[in-house]
Amino acid sequence: MSCDMIVASETARFGQPEINLGVIPGAGGTQRLARAVGKAIALEMVLNNRSLSAAEALQFGLVNRVVPVERYLEEAIGLAGEIAARAPLALRLGKEAVNHAFETSLSEGLAAERRAFYSLFASQDQKEGMAAFTEKRPAQWRGM
Repeated sequence: MSCDMIVASETARFGQPEINLGVIPGAGGTQRLARAVGKAIALEMVLNNRSLSAAEALQFGLVNRVVPVERYLEEAIGLAGEIAARAPLALRLGKEAVNHAFETSLSEGLAAERRAFYSLFASQDQKEGMAAFTEKRPAQWRGM
């Protein structure tokens, strides 16, 4: 649950079995789970050892994709490659902006998003992206 995105195989199962040991999930497990799947499902998982199939995890928003077991690693590497090919500054600020949605109020998150959005217009990557778009060519990102 600390991952930004999760590609799961069809056979994956997700759970929080700590209740069987007389403890609760630590290291943010209760907090991240509740934010990912909602209060009701998180409580059932934490308090009653409910586990989710890969399909249920997808339905509840815990994972991004479910693929056949023989393709999960290939799919995850492909997704990572697609993301890594994007503008580095925009990636970093986009991730920060989305994380703000879960860590601050709406007004604080909107303010952070606005600052990030405006700051990207001062970047060389934004100028390259716009030029590449108008010239109908792939952008050459430099992270500047």
